[in-house]
Amino acid sequence: MPDDAVRDDLAELLRRRGLTEDAGRPDAVGRRHAAGGRTARENIADLIDDGSFVEYGRFAIAAQKQRRSLDDLIERTPGDGLLAGTARIGGAACAVLSYDYTVLAGTQGAIGHRKKDRLFEIIERLKLPTVFFAEGGGGRPGDTDIPTVSSLEIRAFALWAGLSGLVPRIAVVKGRCFAGNAVIAGAADLIVATQDSSIGMGGPAMIAGGGLGDVAPDDVGPISVQAPNGVVDVVVADEAQAVAATRKLMGYFTGQADPGSVADQTALRTMIPERARRAYQVAPIIETLADAGSVTFLREKFAPEMVTALARIDGRPVGVIANNTMVMAGAITAAASDKAARFLQLCNAFGLPVVSLVDCPGYMVGPAAEAEALVRRGSRMLVAGAALTVPLVAVILRRGYGLGAQAMCGGSLHEPLLTVAWPGAHLGPMGLEGAVRLGLRKELEAIADDDEREQAVRAATAAAEENARALNSASLFEIDDVIDPAETRGLIAATLAAAAAHERPAPRARFIDTW
Repeated sequence: MPDDAVRDDLAELLRRRGLTEDAGRPDAVGRRHAAGGRTARENIADLIDDGSFVEYGRFAIAAQKQRRSLDDLIERTPGDGLLAGTARIGGAACAVLSYDYTVLAGTQGAIGHRKKDRLFEIIERLKLPTVFFAEGGGGRPGDTDIPTVSSLEIRAFALWAGLSGLVPRIAVVKGRCFAGNAVIAGAADLIVATQDSSIGMGGPAMIAGGGLGDVAPDDVGPISVQAPNGVVDVVVADEAQAVAATRKLMGYFTGQADPGSVADQTALRTMIPERARRAYQVAPIIETLADAGSVTFLREKFAPEMVTALARIDGRPVGVIANNTMVMAGAITAAASDKAARFLQLCNAFGLPVVSLVDCPGYMVGPAAEAEALVRRGSRMLVAGAALTVPLVAVILRRGYGLGAQAMCGGSLHEPLLTVAWPGAHLGPMGLEGAVRLGLRKELEAIADDDEREQAVRAATAAAEENARALNSASLFEIDDVIDPAETRGLIAATLAAAAAHERPAPRARFIDTW
């Protein structure tokens, strides 16, 4: 045999391998492109560092030999519709899995479940951050080769859920994602989804089978529903943007980067309106404090009164929570507490320091707020804050009132490593006007004239505001310092650098969530 000759066994391997690649499946790839999508291999190639993918289960096929020819299965069901392996993203080791919508609509096959089990065990063993492209239709009823009645003994979902808090897991969704595929996404730490996604615990067939009528696939759980309700963390236009967002998100969990460029910090001095009741956008403050281009806002349409974001300060990844005075004056609602509490758990699990930007009038109150289970849900933020072992830095931007401000500070002004205020800030046990009306109720009731009574309220409130100034709070050492806003970034960076020089306290035992 000539030296350059290819043995038959190698030739067969290369032929079979070619059928698993996009180039070997032009019809399926063409249909996917015509529908405006990218293939699973294209997404993975765009996500990971060149040449780093180590694939598992390349030659798996659907378990349907009893109803289809072997050649047909090899040609049409490569990988059993699941690509899986290890790789590197930005130089960091990771795992990547992707359902392949060109193979039986990305449904979950029997062999594919085995592949997931194998990868999930490797992920746990090696502590690999993971990205999972979850598009697909859920469980596949057409597999015939493996005897089953219920298939409920499948371990993949338990193994995937068991990775919670152990490694960062990002799910990426494009298009339709139903049933088991949706559970894969829902059990992840973060979900990135394209604008055309529809995510649901059951697809149209399951909905109709339950007697709930005929629902179009794109109407099951569209982004117009799944973004405002908090299911999706980041919404993007298409798969290219989804991959870019995912690379950026993964970077927060894989260590410090070189410090980025910095905005002019003196701009912070004029970002807070002098009028106490005037709302303002808090996002520009976050973006000014952070390294340029490093901020990713999460769950923007869900509970917008609370802002959660990942960012970098001096190259160090951090989590940021902030009150948004544009919505409900920045009060903490039940949904806002849910949003912040889970975010604090995420940061604590993966070692991200937290920066809290406080402009909070307190918890939302009243019958409508209580109807949302505020007592339990609102308390989640305090319990999550008390469990933090990562550094917390709190900055009182303008108002720090009541239990809401305490919740923003981990439960107390002295819980953070550093608690500072900007010079225009005011602090108090509750909103100052409310405190005046409550504390002086008898005196105010004795004033018969309405105008005179309101004038008395304004005068007493002004006196209370003078007493509540941040400098007065600092004089009693309730807070650590009052600072020039332009100093904020430097003080945060210095505090976090000092904290990083010492071993992080051991994580506390898992707390029992209040809700």
